[in-house]
Amino acid sequence: MYEAINQYVSRCHTFAPDELLLFNELLRVRKAGKRQLLLREGEICDFEAYLVKGCTKTYYIDHNGFEVIWQFAVEDWWVSDIAAFHSQTPSRFFIETLEPCELLTLSLPDKEKLLDAVPKFERVFRLMVQRHLAATQNRLIDQMAHQAQERYLTFLAQYPQIAHRVPQHQIAAYLGISPEFLSKIRQKIAKR
Repeated sequence: MYEAINQYVSRCHTFAPDELLLFNELLRVRKAGKRQLLLREGEICDFEAYLVKGCTKTYYIDHNGFEVIWQFAVEDWWVSDIAAFHSQTPSRFFIETLEPCELLTLSLPDKEKLLDAVPKFERVFRLMVQRHLAATQNRLIDQMAHQAQERYLTFLAQYPQIAHRVPQHQIAAYLGISPEFLSKIRQKIAKR
């Protein structure tokens, strides 16, 4: 269960076996079935979770009552509401499983214990936040600067492991377009 997460953190820094053991002891295993909410808007996010198995979506409901998908996550990714987790304020997001999931979660108090005991983990979490920020910036630029077809092609190129696991109407919600418009884009691409 811990092999994948240990490989993940070891790509960021070298850890002694006892340091990894402490890390693993602070993690909590969480299993969730398909379509289970891990976090609701308005709740305090009490976890950062490494996805061992499965697929999730992070979304919010816009002023018209439509679901806007902010992010998908699959194996070897982290899922959380970083802002709500660190500030311990109500989340603006929902996090829902799209498949049965196995996660390794870390609470804020346990994360603080880990960082106090093994400061090298600061680098792991800093790199994780940097990757998240870069992905967020790229997503915002794609959303604002590119047409829907370009956004769809970028999504397929960047996340081929997600495209076949997620329903088309959810990909449309991620891209900010209607499912019907996504169908037209897909037909146009198929004709090429």
